[in-house]
Amino acid sequence: MSQNALLVLEDGRAFAGTSYGATGETFGEAVFTTGMTGYQETLTDPSYHRQIVTQTAPHIGNTGVNDEDDESQKIWVAGYVVRDPARVSSNWRATRSLDEQLTAQGIVGISGIDTRALTRHLRERGAMRAGISTETLDPAELLKKVLEQPPMTGADLASEVTTFEPYVVAAQGEKRFTVVALDLGIKTMTPKRMAERGIEVHVLPATASLEEVLAVNPDGIFMSNGPGDPATTEHPTTLLKELLQRGKPYFGICFGNQVFGRALGLGTFKLKYGHRGINQPVLDRVTGKVEITSQNHGFAVDAPIEETVQTPYGTAEVSHVSLNDNVVEGLRLTGTDGRVLAFSVQYHPEAAAGPHDSAYLFDRFVELMEGRN
Repeated sequence: MSQNALLVLEDGRAFAGTSYGATGETFGEAVFTTGMTGYQETLTDPSYHRQIVTQTAPHIGNTGVNDEDDESQKIWVAGYVVRDPARVSSNWRATRSLDEQLTAQGIVGISGIDTRALTRHLRERGAMRAGISTETLDPAELLKKVLEQPPMTGADLASEVTTFEPYVVAAQGEKRFTVVALDLGIKTMTPKRMAERGIEVHVLPATASLEEVLAVNPDGIFMSNGPGDPATTEHPTTLLKELLQRGKPYFGICFGNQVFGRALGLGTFKLKYGHRGINQPVLDRVTGKVEITSQNHGFAVDAPIEETVQTPYGTAEVSHVSLNDNVVEGLRLTGTDGRVLAFSVQYHPEAAAGPHDSAYLFDRFVELMEGRN
């Protein structure tokens, strides 16, 4: 039975609605995602750790939940905000409803609020701390609790979502390469996309040492997506510097792009409200092609778009940019002979959820390890 629920933002804006999922109280950074589908992948994406996610699409839950589309072992969002939850789920793959899944995993949500007004507010004021409660229904009281929560800026969260033990995703068919993937919040589909290309993927914890990485004798290094402020992520940045110094081919996605930027001596900054959804247009400045991408990030790399940067490892340049706001969406490192040594993107080419426009990037990683770039 649904209960009354309240959402309060840190600037005092409040929305009254009905509970969706578990009852109780939760806090996190309020953000929005524009995807009209793929809510199961969104909920189980570790990059959403400590975030209260608002779906801009009004009708959520119509295809239920299945056992194949999770991107990790659990739901990571701190809270969930929808306008019109489906009363009945209808899909041949569904095994239960979204409401049941949220309840089973203790995810506190709210429904029946004007998500358009909430989204406009976050676009104008920026992502901010928030709370959802079915217990504290006085806005002033809930606001006090919201203001006690830590902000996302300065949050080091990769260690909270990474795997505790290394594991291997075997290559499909003939094994061609071995890759170490540092898990900063990796999604299940990412090593699968590499395995499809004959890559044996050794997924290591975010705390893995240089010796542990080199012990695998990898042909390439990969760093995944993940939550938190990249400015606080010291160990992966230091590790990547050591690996770049040794000439290891590198591919980074999302958080891995930000770590790559820091390793190259570039800064990072927090976006006003971030990029989240599966309809984000990006220009590949190398090919001139535009791709529609899946994204989930609240921070970005601070790099000059029209200039190259000399680093101890080679020449760095911006390879991809957002066509919405000109934010850096990819980096490329080349040697003195013009050969690509490492690259990264700020979006999700594994397409979970999202379009397949960017799948070629995994092929580009293979070419990098073959020395054909």
